[in-house]
Amino acid sequence: MGDDHPAEVQASSSCDWPLLGLLVARLRLRPGQRLVDLGCGTGGVGLWLARAHSVHLTGIDISPVAIGLAAARRPYFLPPGRADFRVATMERTGLPDGCADGIVCIDTLGKAHSPMRALLETRRLLKPGGRMAVTTARRHSAPSPWAERAAAVGLELVAEDARPDEPAMWRRLYRLWTDHEEELRRDVGDARTDSMIREARRTLPTLDARRAFLITLRRGSDPSGEPYATA
Repeated sequence: MGDDHPAEVQASSSCDWPLLGLLVARLRLRPGQRLVDLGCGTGGVGLWLARAHSVHLTGIDISPVAIGLAAARRPYFLPPGRADFRVATMERTGLPDGCADGIVCIDTLGKAHSPMRALLETRRLLKPGGRMAVTTARRHSAPSPWAERAAAVGLELVAEDARPDEPAMWRRLYRLWTDHEEELRRDVGDARTDSMIREARRTLPTLDARRAFLITLRRGSDPSGEPYATA
């Protein structure tokens, strides 16, 4: 992947050094707080951020294979007791209300069964003042939907940072996936590999029309105390 890709993270995502720097700046975590990594995969991004911020980490992923790999990598990043990983969906994490000072969601929100319900879940998890950073992309001609989406679930849009090099990174990553399919099957299992290869073949032709962003959302105080809901 080249020098822009953090080899230690070993991410099957668009994570690069510029993105890690943006995440550190936008999340604004303090030592001892808790970060939740939604769709954590094999854990690299969340583990790197937890070490960088000196925070606790909870990783959530739907794949038991990925969760097992993430747990195995934990000792290389953090001391005992600083990270846990569990199998769950983004819409129903099973975590307690207000447990997260920050949430990160790298290239996975759009794969949730219901992205808006996943956003509602992030609001439930965030403490007042807590931030969520989520990667997303849209066509060049499409307007941003994020102020409206954030308001619909009781969050505030803090920033929308462009990532101009992201499409080229995906192009390299997708080609690596297709060129090393057998290695992927050995490392992450058949089901996850099948999903990755389908994604690569479907998305590669669309990358030239793609604009990528890091979206930062914040939970403020809800004066009414009433839960938000979507139709």
